[in-house]
Amino acid sequence: MELGISTFGEVHPDGVAGKAVNANKRVQELLEEVKLADEIGLDLFAFGEHHRPDFVISAPEIFMAAAAAVTKNIKLSSSVTVLSSADPVRTFQNFATVDLISNGRAEMIAGRGSFIESYPLFGYDLDDYDELFTEKLEMFLQINKQEVISWKGKFRAPIQNQGIYPRPIQESIPVWLGVGGTPASAVRAGKLNLPLIIAILGSSPAQFVPFVELYREAAAKAGHDVSKLQLAISSQFYMAETTQQAADEFYPSYEALMNRVGKDRGWSPMSKPQFDYLRNDGPLIVGDAQLAIDKIMAQYELFGNTRFVAQLVTGHTPHSNILKAIELYGTKVAPVVRKETASK
Repeated sequence: MELGISTFGEVHPDGVAGKAVNANKRVQELLEEVKLADEIGLDLFAFGEHHRPDFVISAPEIFMAAAAAVTKNIKLSSSVTVLSSADPVRTFQNFATVDLISNGRAEMIAGRGSFIESYPLFGYDLDDYDELFTEKLEMFLQINKQEVISWKGKFRAPIQNQGIYPRPIQESIPVWLGVGGTPASAVRAGKLNLPLIIAILGSSPAQFVPFVELYREAAAKAGHDVSKLQLAISSQFYMAETTQQAADEFYPSYEALMNRVGKDRGWSPMSKPQFDYLRNDGPLIVGDAQLAIDKIMAQYELFGNTRFVAQLVTGHTPHSNILKAIELYGTKVAPVVRKETASK
């Protein structure tokens, strides 16, 4: 199994037009994090696109390019690229450029996005939410396969027999679909024979078993080799030397994030009992090395996934603690999980 990290680049908003001191500091911290992840042998580091004041990553490809300059082996991805509100041509060019800079380590996780800020920001109508993604994914996949394309769609100016450059050093950019549990998304990924990454954030992992079965069934019906499908599971994650220490250090950041997002979505405030339930019986992986191993392996037994991606929540947690969590993950958890999954 491959083991990686994803981040949205949480930041305390500067609230200024320039002199963004907090944003500057957070960007430097992110580069430290990906450099450490590479040094300890993790497989992937992914940068999530958002267009909010509390997240510093709006252009994942630029972070990936910066990360490529300070790393050697780790794969670099978005998590996700909100393809619905992006131009597929420019997006491909950006990822192909990162692939050349990194000597073939670029990947893309495409999704419709869990937040909607990018739609009005770039002039799109939320009523076209699904149509936008369907059309733009189709166009991106065509560009990814062909040097010269002709294209006509509903939401973008047509292209007639034009080349898209540069081309990547890889045969094509690996494209994963990032989803949260919509059945139509599982079917889409299966039909297209695309790797799937599922974010399991608030529900019991077992509830997603039918979703994964639907993905594999759709792939089989479309004539694809199910044994070659790639599947990733992503859960929010934090580690410390002891489980109680991890819970104590993580809760303030997690509470702040969930209440900040929940205020926009009408959720009830996060409570400590709810947090304890999510980390004990739910999808949160917050604890020591053995707890992390046990929960990642429990997911593997359910899904047979080929990749696990730990979603970092930083918030109020000191950066030194985040680096320690990454170190524990790469040195104490990853070797054991790789060994155990290789033997099954």
